[in-house]
Amino acid sequence: MIQAPSYLDRLPESALRAEIINAHQDRQRWVLQDKKGFLRYRRPFESIAPFRAQKVDCSRDTVLIGEEGEIRKDGQQIVHKALRAFMPWRKGPFSVFGTHVDAEWRSERKWQRLLPRLPDLNNKIVADIGCNNGYYMFRMAHHEPRLVLGLEPSVQHYYCFKTLNHMAAQEMLDIDLLGVEHLNLFPSCFDIIFLMGIIYHRPSPIETLRDILGALRPGGTLILETQAIPGDAPLALFPETTYAKVPGTYFIPTGACLINWLTKAGYSKIELFSRSAMSSEEQRSTDWMTFESYADFINPENPTLTIEGYPAPERILIRGTK
Repeated sequence: MIQAPSYLDRLPESALRAEIINAHQDRQRWVLQDKKGFLRYRRPFESIAPFRAQKVDCSRDTVLIGEEGEIRKDGQQIVHKALRAFMPWRKGPFSVFGTHVDAEWRSERKWQRLLPRLPDLNNKIVADIGCNNGYYMFRMAHHEPRLVLGLEPSVQHYYCFKTLNHMAAQEMLDIDLLGVEHLNLFPSCFDIIFLMGIIYHRPSPIETLRDILGALRPGGTLILETQAIPGDAPLALFPETTYAKVPGTYFIPTGACLINWLTKAGYSKIELFSRSAMSSEEQRSTDWMTFESYADFINPENPTLTIEGYPAPERILIRGTK
């Protein structure tokens, strides 16, 4: 029998518990099928069951989960093989029992840009929507939140996080195979919600922002990170097919446009606090992500344009309050 998710005990009374349990059980029945696409990631997760890290350090740019000498060589080989099964790694870096995972994104740079405006996470209830493998959740763990709940519908990322956190045993971190479309099950539940690199994949961004607003407690904070196009006018690009070779990209706003979106969605105290150019130093191919990356997405003769001829992206960070 599939149990109710344990994180329910740490949510406020406003959470729609019966509906959350139903959604959780439905997704678990789906992911627990003995099909190749699920077993591909479930088996590596199951293989690391004997290993728990003695030393975990989430305060550093490279999240440390166990030192090399904590387990024997054969155990290190099992862990290394399991981690390789989750390729391509998009977020990181991690160091796991001596295996260094150099992900496509140097995610610590984004975290460093965010830190000066990071809300107080101590004893707070936090959601990370589209949490991927949980790199930012582990960085949040250092600040001692009551709960960080990752909503992640991808089977690959779901099992990758579960593998890492089985070894790291960070009890305040949890994940469910849910997406932004499930936020209506969490009315007024979260003190802080992170939406990192997701909004441009949503066909109705203002609707998404309103759904997030409904899931925030009064006075709660949204931290939103996204790619954007340069410029001061309140405009958004709507690419014909792909943008920087990425399918499923809808609107890429300017910073001014994003501020207007948050305003129309009902946020107050809106602050765009970071704007930075993207580069192949921050997003690149590695041994853990061997496919095309940023350098392949940009016009080689004009780095101010994408390969499709659109304005090349920058990254912006913005926060708003309910």
